Amino acid sequence: MEAVSLIRAPWREPAEVLAAFAGEPYALGLLSDGTGPRGRWSYVARGPRATLSLGADNAVDPFAALAAMVGPVRAHDPDGPPFQGGVAGLASYDLGLQVEDLALDHRPGWPHLACADYPAVLAFDHLSRLVTAVGRGESPVQATARAEAALAWLGAPAPAPWRGPLCAAPRADDPAAYERAVAEVVARIGEGEIFQANIARRWLGTLAPGARPFDLAARLATRSPAPFAAYLNLGDFALVSNSPERFVNVTAEGEAKLAETRPIKGTLPRAADPTEDARLAAALVASEKDRAENLMIVDLMRNDLARVSTPGQVKTPELFAVESFANVHHLVSTVRARLAPGMTAIDLLRAAFPPGSITGAPKVQAMKVIAGLEPPRGPFFGSLFLAGAEGGFDSSVLIRTVAFERTAVGGWDFELRAGAGIVADSDPAAERRETETKASAILAALVDRVEDGPHRL
Repeated sequence: MEAVSLIRAPWREPAEVLAAFAGEPYALGLLSDGTGPRGRWSYVARGPRATLSLGADNAVDPFAALAAMVGPVRAHDPDGPPFQGGVAGLASYDLGLQVEDLALDHRPGWPHLACADYPAVLAFDHLSRLVTAVGRGESPVQATARAEAALAWLGAPAPAPWRGPLCAAPRADDPAAYERAVAEVVARIGEGEIFQANIARRWLGTLAPGARPFDLAARLATRSPAPFAAYLNLGDFALVSNSPERFVNVTAEGEAKLAETRPIKGTLPRAADPTEDARLAAALVASEKDRAENLMIVDLMRNDLARVSTPGQVKTPELFAVESFANVHHLVSTVRARLAPGMTAIDLLRAAFPPGSITGAPKVQAMKVIAGLEPPRGPFFGSLFLAGAEGGFDSSVLIRTVAFERTAVGGWDFELRAGAGIVADSDPAAERRETETKASAILAALVDRVEDGPHRL
């Protein structure tokens, strides 16, 4: 039986700790804002004991390979954090092309699935302001040694934060072309082909010489914290996500496994004036368009969860709640279910992938429409996930995400995408402005100097 060791330590900011190791392949940071759906915990992990990377040309069933890496349920200390080591990584949107068996173009280079098994992690409790070093091993001695090694990460020296602009102004896709794409989707909805599709815009750029992808993650952690913010280094690729959205979560309740998803659909910008800000939040709740957009995806996610759940056990305890972040208000609903006997979190991931909130409805036809209007998505709108050794699972939707690719001269090119859910009464100009609102916090973090202070739109 695998052993677990926990060692407590005084608080340090997780992004500051991760800075020392951000350049290592499979360095991982899950940087919660401490108040969102993941709750009070952030995590830093490095030095995996095994890795898995699968692309479009791999004949292996990716979900079977992931399940084999996760393995059977193992030891868990009830006094420790929810995630006590295990498997974490990226499921790209393009993995969904395999799920639905769609012969659509995928993004070259990026893996469909890239994950690692971490025998040691640092867990940061934002509530108690304590850090827990977790080690797993075949014996208590090995587990303690790994926890002690993780504890030493807290004292590792890190490079100074990047203080200037991270890049020149990113190049945005043509706004008129995006509005034409929205108008096409509205027309196809009118013809009865689909009910909704999420169509994204791109911003492209190159980091300043010497700047690192992690420098963006560090800035966002202080300027625009999000409950599912994350950083993942994949060698010549890296992801920085500022996501507010949970994809699927699984927790144990006795012998039962409880599943939850929290789709976001509906967005309005924040306002600096508190009265106007409250008015915008109320307007979002009252918006028939946004409520209809949200409800379509709730129905889709209910159907996805029902594939692996006990009949009659899919519930919607919360509809159209407003959650507010640094620059936007979002409309969020909650769907919960009890997994059927024998079903696992990996079965749920397969059943629900890719996330319905960033495809549309019906899902498969919406994916075909998206493929005709966007370049292949690759990692965008996929998921970052945790599969704990104890059987728990949590995951985000990769919205508000920047994908980095190393250049031939050792620098970094990047791409940002932001999308909007298009429905029958969508206005192309309004949907284009929504993408700009969603991208605004990341764009500001890229082009501002640190001395400029927090940026809030």
